[in-house]
Amino acid sequence: MTSTTDAPAAPPAPTVARLPSLTGLRWIAALLVFGFHAGTMRIIAEPDYKAVIDALFTLGLSGVQFFFILSGFVLVWSARPGGSRLTFWRRRIAKIYPNHLVLFAATLGVAWWFADPVLPAAAVENLLLLQAWDPRPGWFYSINTVSWSLSCEFFFYLCLPLALPLLRRARPSVLWTLIIALPLLILALWPAQHLVPEVSRWWFTQIFPPARSLEFWLGAVAAELMLRGLWRGPRLTAATAIFVVTWVTAAQWIPAQWWTTLLAVAYLLVITAAADADVSGRRSPWRSRPLVWLGEVSFAFYLVHVLVMTSVLRYSGDWGTGFRGWRGPAVVLGFLLVNLVLAGLLHRFVETPMMRRLAPRRPRRPPVVPRQRAGDTDTAVGGSAQAAVADARGAEAGSAPTDAGGGSGRTDERSSYVDLR
Repeated sequence: MTSTTDAPAAPPAPTVARLPSLTGLRWIAALLVFGFHAGTMRIIAEPDYKAVIDALFTLGLSGVQFFFILSGFVLVWSARPGGSRLTFWRRRIAKIYPNHLVLFAATLGVAWWFADPVLPAAAVENLLLLQAWDPRPGWFYSINTVSWSLSCEFFFYLCLPLALPLLRRARPSVLWTLIIALPLLILALWPAQHLVPEVSRWWFTQIFPPARSLEFWLGAVAAELMLRGLWRGPRLTAATAIFVVTWVTAAQWIPAQWWTTLLAVAYLLVITAAADADVSGRRSPWRSRPLVWLGEVSFAFYLVHVLVMTSVLRYSGDWGTGFRGWRGPAVVLGFLLVNLVLAGLLHRFVETPMMRRLAPRRPRRPPVVPRQRAGDTDTAVGGSAQAAVADARGAEAGSAPTDAGGGSGRTDERSSYVDLR
């Protein structure tokens, strides 16, 4: 993967080409997180059944790593020239805060029902999405446990408009250096954790927003390289095979300080290959209508799943005891379906209408594709000239651009591929 020139490229025209495969992949990442939590909650008591869950989802927590890399990639990919920082921040707040506020209120309601103590200061931190900055044990997991990742995302959103001009002007050699350096910095977090008190080491490597931003910037830099037509990663089949081999190997034999770095690279290869497949019109198993819908509700699914599972298990008296025999897997499947229904409702009646109401509208514009280098006839990103012409004609015919709709007809302000989950 090398560039042919070291001169800074002109700022690339952002793309609004549809990337439905990334939406479908978001659901796979959400499912990994769900499976990990189902395993750690010990819902399945039967050893043989639990062994299957553990084997499949032991690294499921890394699904959040995928979300962070994806977030950096799609936000740079979809950035438009001349857009104001306030418009960007307003759009991001409109996307994440309505769902966050609903789950914040629901979690407080559950705490009241079970008579759980709630620290007012921790609640305020969570409400303002500042909890990831607090290293005190339990505080960064306060109220709705999984919202710590939104606290990190909020930090990423704040930084991106400030850093994007520098990214656009960076020389290709700088971008390639970052692609190599960022995974190494992720690896360096593990020895660096010894610089903080032992009680804060998990927070430092897994929660601290600047540390987790390394994954976000990895995706952002890869998107910039793709927009310039410089990315030369494997295609989707090869990237998927690399990911599967990495996952299996890491789950069985590789220590955590290594697999976090290896999976970051594997996730990046899958994300870039899936985007390449969509832009160039090659086949992708991730852009089917069911998967696209699942990806669209994955953000809501992520936010509700832990609260639902813990609340039901506590209410039924089965918290920490597990279910014997076939009932364990059946309960996990039931939780999956219930969370999907709730996520669909949240997406339909909160997330989508609030995005329409609160987010600034974007003007329609025909899609563009990443620039090809001189002499390229089939770059890893741009696809064929015929595909670019077809996209442009589709826009000129009046089809509103979507982020990842896969033909859903959603307009830009309603689409979801440019978001974390």
